Amino acid sequence: MADVVCLGILVADVVACPVDQYPQRGELILSEQMFPSIGGCAANTGVGLQKLGVSTAVMGKVGRDGFGGFVRETLQGHGLDVRGVATAERTTTSATMVIVASDGERSFIHYKGANAEFGIDDVDWDIIREAKLLHVAGHFLMASFDGEPCAQVLRRAREMGVKTAMDTAWDATGRWMETLRPCLPYLDYFVPSYSEARRCVDSYGTGRDTPEEVARVFLEEGVGVVALKMGEAGSYIRTGDQEWRVPAFPVTSIDATGAGDAFAAGFLAGISSGYDLPTTGKLANAVGASCVTAMGTVDGIKSLAETHDFIESQERSGWRM
Repeated sequence: MADVVCLGILVADVVACPVDQYPQRGELILSEQMFPSIGGCAANTGVGLQKLGVSTAVMGKVGRDGFGGFVRETLQGHGLDVRGVATAERTTTSATMVIVASDGERSFIHYKGANAEFGIDDVDWDIIREAKLLHVAGHFLMASFDGEPCAQVLRRAREMGVKTAMDTAWDATGRWMETLRPCLPYLDYFVPSYSEARRCVDSYGTGRDTPEEVARVFLEEGVGVVALKMGEAGSYIRTGDQEWRVPAFPVTSIDATGAGDAFAAGFLAGISSGYDLPTTGKLANAVGASCVTAMGTVDGIKSLAETHDFIESQERSGWRM
């Protein structure tokens, strides 16, 4: 039985670094490193939760191919429950080429693959029924699930007494709030990046774009708690009339891949542990900061005890909320 279910995109990443210029057509360049890595919001967040000591199940879809086997084996190797990972018979596993510059900034070439086929019929309700929290990770990248189908799943999960959360990805269709809005009344926690959240609000044409204004829009739509990921600016958390700004922890960034998913893992771990929202935000920022100190999406994430030690060391060095 898992406390948290991460439902969403599962991806096999191929990471090259450092790459500071792209080859011209027909040209070859060299990178110092190239390696496979687990990727996709549900996988990254799920592994992060498991490393933080939260029992986690992953739900999504992969193909019957080498990448699919890699994704399953990697998740199982981290101790996650993969009973909810369905197999697509006619579509291959989603994959991403991740190009990491010497300053840690990333560029991507992405193939949606089996993620685009995941739908309500692939949801394992027995796994969700056993959980305390359902987290949808990667909304906007699951064409058969985004929007109303996702809203139906969130609504049913709540009827089962399961708390709900969501993180988003970039919406290449440009529909943003049109797709997302049906889900919002059924979300206890919403943890998008500030840039993606702002694009959703922009589609309303309200002119509201500060973190406070953006968060308020989602609260008005029915979300319980909004936590905006703001990169070097830290995070902004709001519920009702209460708000907190949580500064980022200063670290040397090696690879920012997966940092947003790591934040989500830290946030959900805090909620699962019964922490108040300021403490949860502090933990989430710390997990995100740890993530960027190593290559890949999950290698930098530490245990819960080690993360608390990191926070304490930062506070001794002068970090304050």
